[in-house]
Amino acid sequence: MYKNGIKRILGFVLALVGLICFGWVILLFAILLFFANKGAGVFFSQSRPGKNGKIFKVYKFKTMTDEKDAEGNLLPDDQRLTKIGRFVRSTSVDELPQLVNVLKGDMAIIGPRPLLVQYLSRYSPHQARRHEVRPGITGWAQCHGRNAITWKEKFDLDVWYVDHCTFCTDLKILYLTIVKVFKREGVAQQGYATAEEFTGNN
Repeated sequence: MYKNGIKRILGFVLALVGLICFGWVILLFAILLFFANKGAGVFFSQSRPGKNGKIFKVYKFKTMTDEKDAEGNLLPDDQRLTKIGRFVRSTSVDELPQLVNVLKGDMAIIGPRPLLVQYLSRYSPHQARRHEVRPGITGWAQCHGRNAITWKEKFDLDVWYVDHCTFCTDLKILYLTIVKVFKREGVAQQGYATAEEFTGNN
């Protein structure tokens, strides 16, 4: 009942309230990123797989410039990540535009994080179960290490959530997410702006 109905209604209401309450935050950081990104834009959209692998466009704040080296290649992510961008990521402010995705029904407030489309063919049958529910702005894996844990650990946590999606579990995740945001834990793996690429072997 909750997983297949009430969760979607609650998510829509929370996303609407969130956009109303945090609209000023979105506007403020949009202005700051406009200048910090050196003309690279404010918002970032990318195709991601959602429930049952259906592809949708996810929205986030853009936290990096488009600076290139002498040969015209983009600089490494950690060199293009601005100070404002680093703050936006560490506080999860970059996720606020995804409230629009929740309103549209592409995402939920809580669920496995939507990853890159090219990862679809790399999942094992067990790992692919993460797509049995809508992806979320935050999730069980984000509360248990975020980007600081291995891909295997992330996917095991995602599948655990698929099998234990309840109202009480979601409330616990919301609470743990707030704690993690204030502590700014697990934002990135060492040596990466976020995390290493999932190859299917890691």
